[in-house]
Amino acid sequence: MSHESLDVWKTSTELSINLYKSLKTLKDFGFKDQITRSGLSVPSNIAEGMARNSDKEKVHFLAIANGSCAELRTQIYIGIEIGYIDRDSGQAWMAKTKRIQIMLKKLSDRLRQ
Repeated sequence: MSHESLDVWKTSTELSINLYKSLKTLKDFGFKDQITRSGLSVPSNIAEGMARNSDKEKVHFLAIANGSCAELRTQIYIGIEIGYIDRDSGQAWMAKTKRIQIMLKKLSDRLRQ
């Protein structure tokens, strides 16, 4: 199973791209670096995990992606509250992180069977 064929990888990649594009003019480089890195970590860990040989290793990397997704949602929430992220965009992104986490759980459960 290739990571490129997974909806969870496609969705998380789109989110990461949206983060980079939307925050490209943000002057707070520390915040921008942190949020884009956590966003980039989600599809990257999915890709790395799916390239592993054992299902146990795949599940491990999906768990890391899940943690990065939770980290990203926290940073989006903070970004909204401090005025760096438009509320509507941020809420849509947070909803997308929740969908991604559900998809990660389903994929992990399937690999554990």
